[in-house]
Amino acid sequence: MRLRRMRKGMSLMKVFVSAKPAAKKDEVVQLDATHFKVSVKAPPQDGKANDAVERALAEFLGLAPSCVKVIKGHTSKNKIIEI
Repeated sequence: MRLRRMRKGMSLMKVFVSAKPAAKKDEVVQLDATHFKVSVKAPPQDGKANDAVERALAEFLGLAPSCVKVIKGHTSKNKIIEI
């Protein structure tokens, strides 16, 4: 799924992510158009897992990591991410 490039500061969409920190491997599974399951090796400490989720989702979508940001659910496994 390739997303078109947008001007800096503009949001294209919001996606819902179920995150699994401290997993055995990094993996992204797309459940439907706006829902993803993301497993990352990073531990849920000091925002490391959130950063890893952002990077994994960006790589999966073919975007720069700076285009993907957790906006809700920083301390929860259920997150809303703005792209």
